[in-house]
Amino acid sequence: MDGVNVKIDWTDARDANHANWEDRVPLHEAAYGLDAFDDPEHLSDVICDDLPVLESILGADGLHGLDLCHLQCHIGTDTVSLARAGARVTGVDFSASALAAAESLARRAGIDARWVQTDVLDARTAVDGDFDVVYTSIGTITWLNDLDRWATQIHGLLRAGGTFFIRDGHPALHALDENADGIVTRYPYFGDGKALRWDDASTYAGDGTVANPRTYEFPHPLSEIIGALLRAGLRIVHFDEGRTLPWRFSERMIEVPRGYAWPEGERDLIPCTFTIVARRE
Repeated sequence: MDGVNVKIDWTDARDANHANWEDRVPLHEAAYGLDAFDDPEHLSDVICDDLPVLESILGADGLHGLDLCHLQCHIGTDTVSLARAGARVTGVDFSASALAAAESLARRAGIDARWVQTDVLDARTAVDGDFDVVYTSIGTITWLNDLDRWATQIHGLLRAGGTFFIRDGHPALHALDENADGIVTRYPYFGDGKALRWDDASTYAGDGTVANPRTYEFPHPLSEIIGALLRAGLRIVHFDEGRTLPWRFSERMIEVPRGYAWPEGERDLIPCTFTIVARRE
């Protein structure tokens, strides 16, 4: 049964998730439309959405000339796009296969990038140097059990005055029953240290299936996310909520430019994403 609330040791949850994400890499290489990056002007849809917000915070030069660390970078489509927007990029992920795919894509695109394999919760120890920008976006923090540790990594990676950016699926969205006929809450919004266990051989992209279908995700309400960043010593400078997603959360969602949304009459009922920009003083 999907979405069962279970108590599980972090190492066991992490290992199951790691096996699943290793399996996803060849499926996503086939499904992500990597040939589009042969066009030197091409940026991923995620970065097309995130870049205007980043540039509004960073100023007229945007990412040009800045050192950027992309946490949970997967196969590098967004990392390469951030480099094309002017940043010097370091991509971080726990999947060796994902980083090999990311490195291949960067070479193909003529992008000079650095790749570091580590759990995001150990990023400060594993990644050399510090950064003007730490970036993470879409499908990231539900895989983590400890957001205080996560936020501490971010603070440690940033230079004084550096900027952290996150856009991710909204916790209120994750609490919904994706198979219901309407907007119906089914799963916990507030976390209690337990994980939601899923057994799903599909992924959010493409038609293939994985050999390791079991995963564990952790609910984190907005109060926990914002609180963790504040406790780590970051100052919130921007917050927003969005009505669209870059993946189809529910079959009831309809395709819109660069993503998916609820049917028009329901779009004001529930947020799909949140965006936070924070700064290290």
